Amino acid sequence: MTRPITAGVDGSPESAAAAAWAAREAVRRGLPLRLVHVGEPAPEALALAADESARTRWAGDLLADTEREIAERHPGLAVTTDVLDDGAARTLTAVAADAELLALGSRGHGPIVGFLLGSVGQQVIATAARPVVLVRAGDEPTTEAAGREVVVGQEGDPEDSAAALEFAFRTAAARGATVRAVRAWSLPPVFAYSPASLELLDEAGGMEPYEKKALAAALAPWRERFPDVTVTEHTEIGSAGQVLLSVAPRAQLLVVGRRARRTAVGARIGSVAHAVLHHAPCPVAVVPHD
Repeated sequence: MTRPITAGVDGSPESAAAAAWAAREAVRRGLPLRLVHVGEPAPEALALAADESARTRWAGDLLADTEREIAERHPGLAVTTDVLDDGAARTLTAVAADAELLALGSRGHGPIVGFLLGSVGQQVIATAARPVVLVRAGDEPTTEAAGREVVVGQEGDPEDSAAALEFAFRTAAARGATVRAVRAWSLPPVFAYSPASLELLDEAGGMEPYEKKALAAALAPWRERFPDVTVTEHTEIGSAGQVLLSVAPRAQLLVVGRRARRTAVGARIGSVAHAVLHHAPCPVAVVPHD
């Protein structure tokens, strides 16, 4: 089954930027594009007075205009459109399950910092089974070209970041870009040391060599699978969010992972993803993993 690149369209400049970004990504990957408008159902009292046909016509016209603009830029791209009306967060989460990725627009705080997430965006990112990419208004192909790096965060064991690394390498291969793989580390408290961990650190020659070795091991299968992608290995002491944000200004895309497992308080975005989503100046992809 061929999964499309899907974009949510709501008439805002941010969603227009997300649709344009999704179209470029669909062309790069040789995939179809799906444009979706999702309306929130009105309360019953308002629904009786609302002109449902007018709202449906407006949504159809919006998608038709967006499709026409995309066709002018990418005449060979296959595009489908859908108007859905069953609650934005729930519907977009379901739409994402059938997509290669879902692109959404997000308001930025300003020219320097990143995204202002609404409740719908937060719910979709926290629950979607497929990658979700947040795009701000003003994102253009020239902006992408200025930063040739796809930055991806790596943490834990190789399998912990496999989904994010695969997404980053696949995206970089389609764009002819470099991957910068970032692993942040910090000194553990004294009580966290154990004989086994001390032995591992001793074998590696210390904390920093150990972290570099761990990053290299996580990257090894993806280097082999994507031999044409140039990789920069980046290890740095500090919090993962801070280290990723320090290299984000030269990135065309920032990729982070999110655990798909639900906790007792429901699905969560995670602290690293939360930090970069609010402050990165480039589009951010959040990739779920087990």
